[in-house]
Amino acid sequence: MTTWTRDFEAIDAGMLATVGGKAANLGELTRAGLPVPSGFCVTTEAYRQVATLAGVDGSHEAEKARELILGAPVPAEISAAILAGYAGLGDDVPVAVRSSATAEDLPFASFAGQQDTYLNVVGGEAVLDAVRRCWASLWTDRAFSYRATNEIDNSSVQLAVVIQRMVQSDVAGVMFTANPVTGRRHEYVIDASPGLGEAVVSGAVNPDHFVVQDKKIVERRLGDKRLTIRSLPGGGTEHVELTVGSDEPCVTDEQVLALASLGAKVEQHYGSPQDTEWAIDGDGELWLTQSRPITTLYPLPEKSGKDTRAYFSFSVAQGLYRPITPAGMAVFRLIASSAGREIFGIDVADPLAGPPAFAEAGGRVYLDATNVVRSKAGRQLMPKVLGVMEARSGKVLTDLFDDPRFSLTQKSRRKFVLRLLRLAVKYRIPPRMLQALISPAAAHRNADKVGEQLRRRIALPGDATAIQRLDHIERVLLKEIVPLLPRVIPSAGAGFAMLGLAGKLLGGTAGLQPVLRGLPHNITTEMDLELWHLATRIRGTEAAALFRDLSAEELAQRYREGTLPDIGLAEFLRHWGHRAVAEIDVGMPRWSDDPTHILGVLANYLRLDNPEMAPDAQFARGAAEAAETIDRLVAGTRRKRTVRFALNRARELAGLREMPKYFLIVALGAVRGHLAHIGAELAGAGRIASAEDVFFLNLKEMRAALAGITYQDVVATRRADYDQELRRRRIPRVMLSDGTEPEAVSQTAPAADGSLPGTPASAGTITGIARVVLDPVGAHLEPGEILVAPSTDPGWTPLFLTAGGLVMEMGGANSHGAVVAREYGIPAVVGVADATHRITTGQTITVDGATGVVTPA
Repeated sequence: MTTWTRDFEAIDAGMLATVGGKAANLGELTRAGLPVPSGFCVTTEAYRQVATLAGVDGSHEAEKARELILGAPVPAEISAAILAGYAGLGDDVPVAVRSSATAEDLPFASFAGQQDTYLNVVGGEAVLDAVRRCWASLWTDRAFSYRATNEIDNSSVQLAVVIQRMVQSDVAGVMFTANPVTGRRHEYVIDASPGLGEAVVSGAVNPDHFVVQDKKIVERRLGDKRLTIRSLPGGGTEHVELTVGSDEPCVTDEQVLALASLGAKVEQHYGSPQDTEWAIDGDGELWLTQSRPITTLYPLPEKSGKDTRAYFSFSVAQGLYRPITPAGMAVFRLIASSAGREIFGIDVADPLAGPPAFAEAGGRVYLDATNVVRSKAGRQLMPKVLGVMEARSGKVLTDLFDDPRFSLTQKSRRKFVLRLLRLAVKYRIPPRMLQALISPAAAHRNADKVGEQLRRRIALPGDATAIQRLDHIERVLLKEIVPLLPRVIPSAGAGFAMLGLAGKLLGGTAGLQPVLRGLPHNITTEMDLELWHLATRIRGTEAAALFRDLSAEELAQRYREGTLPDIGLAEFLRHWGHRAVAEIDVGMPRWSDDPTHILGVLANYLRLDNPEMAPDAQFARGAAEAAETIDRLVAGTRRKRTVRFALNRARELAGLREMPKYFLIVALGAVRGHLAHIGAELAGAGRIASAEDVFFLNLKEMRAALAGITYQDVVATRRADYDQELRRRRIPRVMLSDGTEPEAVSQTAPAADGSLPGTPASAGTITGIARVVLDPVGAHLEPGEILVAPSTDPGWTPLFLTAGGLVMEMGGANSHGAVVAREYGIPAVVGVADATHRITTGQTITVDGATGVVTPA
C-alpha cells in the first residue's frame, strides 16, 4: 500500500477525500462482505501530483484543463504503483477503469456519468492510458457544468481512479432499492439487458424492467433489447445488434428475487436507499459493481411508523416551497401545539415537539391527514376546503379514499359536529358574524383592537435579558396568538357567506367574480398600493436615475450607508418592514432587515410608463367594475334589496380574510426581533459563529446555548442541509409514510397540444411573454409579462402590480395568489403541475383564467 494506491480491502466510507465517492463505496461494500469484484484505487494524491505538474489549479476553462492533464508527464513512482496494483489482480487481466471524484456519489448529488469509464482494458500500458484519460475527464464540459449547477468549487474537487476486475457478464443492469419515480421505499426497481451493464447505464437499450415488492415481482415489462455491449478479446468492447430474444426475459424470476435480496442487504448496510449496478457472469454468479445513494428521493416524514400514513404539505398549501429554518420550524411546532389545544382539544405532551399530527420532512411542515381521510366528516369537508386552498393536494387526498389502507374507520359525524358547536360557542362565532353584518365599521374597529392587543402582548422592554426573551417567545406562541385570531375570522367569514347567499339567490356563482375586484380593507393590497405610491413619488427626482442605473443590491448598500436620497423608504419600512418573502418562516430576513427586494420592486415599477396600466388606476377600474357588476346583478333579480345588501357586505368584509395571517406575521416579526437579540448574545459568547446562526437552532437548543453549550458545528451542518434543500425543485404535496408520492403514481400524460391544465383562479385571457420566477428577491419582471411561479405569498404580491397574468404550480381558487390576482384583475391559473419546468422565460403563452388552461404559442 502506497500513497498512490489503495486496495478495496483498505478503503472505507470515511476516505472520500483520498479515494473519491465510487471507490469509497466499493471499499465499504467489500469490507461488508458483499460480492464485489476485486480491485484497487489510484488515490487523489496521484491526481494532485499530476495536476500540479500540469499547472491545473481549478481556474482554467474545461477544455484547457483537459489538454494540460493529457499532456503532463506521470511521475515514474506513480506509474510503478499503478502497474503493481494491476499485476496484483492477475496476468493481463481485463479490468474496468472508472473515475472516482471527491464530489461524487454524495447524498445530494450523484454525479453519475459525469466522468469517464473505460471497460475491458487489458495490459499495463492500456491501463495507464485509461487512468490518464479518467483524470482528464474531471474537466469534461458536462462535469464542469454539473459542478456549477450544484455550487461545487472546481478547485476543491480531486479525482481518484478505480481499477477493478471485469465481470464478463451474460446479463447486467441497474437496481434501485426504492422506487425513484414514486418514492416508495423497499420497492426494488430492476432494469436488465444482455451483455455488459453499460448498455443499460448509458440508455443505449430498452431493458427488461421488473419491480419487486414484499419478495414478489409485482410488475414486469420486457424491453426490445436490440443492442448488447460485449468485451472483445485483447481489450475494448463492441456494440452488437440483436435480432432475437426480445420476447423473452434476460433474467429468471429467481435471479430477479435474488437481486432484490442483495439490494436489501446493501440498503441495510448503508441505512438509506441505494442506486446499484450489478452483473451476472457466465456461471450465474451475481456481482455488485457499484452502489450510491439515490439523491432524488424526498426525505420521509419524521414520525413515519409501521402503519401507512398520509401526510399533507402545509408548507406548500401556504405557498412556501423553500425549506423552513430550524427556528422557523420550532415556532411552527409551538403554534401548532397551541392550535391543537385551543381549537381541537388535543392534549399535547410536549409543546416544543408539536401535536401528534405535526411532522417535518425535508425542512417542510407536513400534517398527518390519515384520520381525516378515514373519517366520514373529513371526506366531506376536506375536498371543499382544499378545493379553494390547494386544489391539487385535495385531488390527491381524495384519490386515497379508494385505497384499502385508508378505509373508513370513523363513520359517525357526531363528534365533529359537537366540536364545531363547542368552537362556535367558545369563540362566539355566530354573534361576531352577526355583528359584522350589522355594522362592518364595528368589524373593522374590532380588527384594529385585536391588532393593538397583539402588539402589546408581544412587546418587551428593551433591557429584557436573553432568557427573558426566550421565555416570552414560548409563552406568546403557546398562549397569546391563536386565541386572538378567531376574533377576526368570523368577520371575513360573514363576507364570504354573503357572497354565497347572493350566488344562491341569483341561481349560481357565475358572474360574481368581478364583485371582488378592487376589494377594500385588504391589508396586503393596501401595502402594495402604498409601495406603488412610493414609486410615483420617486419619478422626477434625482433618485429616479439611480433606480434606473444601479442594481437592487447597490441601492440597498446605499440605503444602509445613508447615501440614498430620501425617497420615503424609511417610513414605508416603519409600517411594513415586518413583512418578507416566505414570511411565515421566522428565520427569513424581514424587509426592515434587508430592503433589497423592495428596492428591486420599486425599480420594476419605475419602468411602467403606461398610465392606463398603473396599479392604482387598475385598482380603481376594478372597484368601478365591481360596482357596475352589483348594479347589473341587482337589476336582473326580483330580490333586489337582499342581493344588494349581500353583495355590498361581501365587499365590505371579504377583505378582512388577510387579517388573521397578517397578525400572525406581525407576531413573527416581533419574535424574530427577540431571537436576533438572543443570537447577538450567543455570538458574543462564542456559542455560535454569528448572530444570524441563531435561526439554525430550535428553542430548546437556544436555552442550552444560553446555559453554555456551543453549537457552531451543529449550525454548520444544518446550514449545509438547508442549502441542499433550497436546490430541491419537486416537493410532494401529499406523501405516504413509505415515501410514496401518490401524485407521481397517478400522473397523467401531457395534453397532445401541449396545453397545461390547472384551476381557474381569475377570469380573463392574456397572451404574453412568460417570466419564470423561483424567488422574487431580485426578480426582474417587465410590465405586462406573465408571472410563472411555484407559489406565492404576500411577499410576492408587489410583483402582481405590473404582471399581465399569473400561473402558479400550487393553489386553489381561494389561495392567496388567486385572491390577489382577482382583486387586481389579472388573468390567473393556479395548480398547474410542473409549470416552472414546462414553461420557459421568454416563451409566449396564453393564460385563460376562466377555463384554467395555459397554452404555449
